[in-house]
Amino acid sequence: MKMGFRLSASLAFLAVMGAGTAALAQNEIKIGEINSYSGIPAFTEPYRKGWQLAVDEVNAAGGIGGKKIVVISKDDAGKPADAVTAANELVSREGVALLTGTFFSNIGLAVSDFAKQKKVFFMAAEPLTDAMTWSQGNRYTFRLRPSNYMQAAMLAEEAAKLPAKRWATIAPNYEYGQSAVTVFKQLLSAKRPDIEWVAEQWPPQGKIDAGAVVQAIAASKPEAILNVTFGPDLVKLAREGNTRGLFKDRAVVSFLTGEPEYLDPLKDETPEGWTVTGYPWYAIKAPEHDAFLKAYQAKFNDYPRLGSIVGYATMKSVAAILAKASSTDTDKMIEAAEGIELDSPFGKIAFRKSDHQSTLGAFVGKTAVKDGKGVMVDFGYRSGAKYLPSDDEVKKLRPAE
Repeated sequence: MKMGFRLSASLAFLAVMGAGTAALAQNEIKIGEINSYSGIPAFTEPYRKGWQLAVDEVNAAGGIGGKKIVVISKDDAGKPADAVTAANELVSREGVALLTGTFFSNIGLAVSDFAKQKKVFFMAAEPLTDAMTWSQGNRYTFRLRPSNYMQAAMLAEEAAKLPAKRWATIAPNYEYGQSAVTVFKQLLSAKRPDIEWVAEQWPPQGKIDAGAVVQAIAASKPEAILNVTFGPDLVKLAREGNTRGLFKDRAVVSFLTGEPEYLDPLKDETPEGWTVTGYPWYAIKAPEHDAFLKAYQAKFNDYPRLGSIVGYATMKSVAAILAKASSTDTDKMIEAAEGIELDSPFGKIAFRKSDHQSTLGAFVGKTAVKDGKGVMVDFGYRSGAKYLPSDDEVKKLRPAE
């Protein structure tokens, strides 16, 4: 009898514990997050802070229908295979409701394909390749950042005003760089048929031989240069270009260079007068950005980078979608996400139904040096909605599903 009592008591205890665990799970919504934290920390660490702030705000306001958001984060080490392994673990072992994140375009595409195969909702945060929402787009994948096409259109609009006719390009030799150069050339050539493309340099991402690249570009005698390098590669290119006079009396148009995570390391070596996309956090005057800036600085005692905006807006978008869907069912989340509108630190944005691209925009301006630091001046915000093709054009770009 004693043995039977002990067994019954044990079973009862386990049953209570199991019920408690189930209740806990029911009071949480797990979100799987993947990014290249060890591969590009200048962007991803501020990005992590951004989404942590968003999660804190959502949970402090009562979560999603009373359920708290819990983020389970993994590092993909900058490798597509590792990202897919992480995605599989998050879905199969951790039981996450959806996936978010990724930085590099090739990794984003790999996780997007995983999401399609496994029928899992995926909110891509940073990957900029146009393939994400067009040629390889699928119903399970949405993207927050303004794409290569959008940023190229913003920059081409300014580049077309330049008198320069002979152009050269420098870009990292992987999906992002290839996509950025292709679309910029198409858009600028359409505006300026008189332009001639005289040289291309494709250094491996993270391994630029800046001296050789600068020498090769200079030999082609361009009147203007498109730059797509970022991070440490950008610092090396700027240093060599300044030393060898590559940028003297030449116009330069550059993706991403105005973002603090890439501009700050240049310090007083920042080339002046480049036309760039970026994030002049120190000079934006808008109530929604003021609120974000105040909250971010209070929590982290640091200033935000563009990654901070991306992380914050990504998780806020996910929360808005979950709230509208009132469910973690994938089909219901997709239905809720298509056409949803929400606030961001840059103002209202929406996720288009036609291609799942958000209308988050970017700031376009010029580089300058102030107090020994690189800054953006003469900038203005460009709404992403104004730089996207129509729904009819998107139908030709996306595969039928």
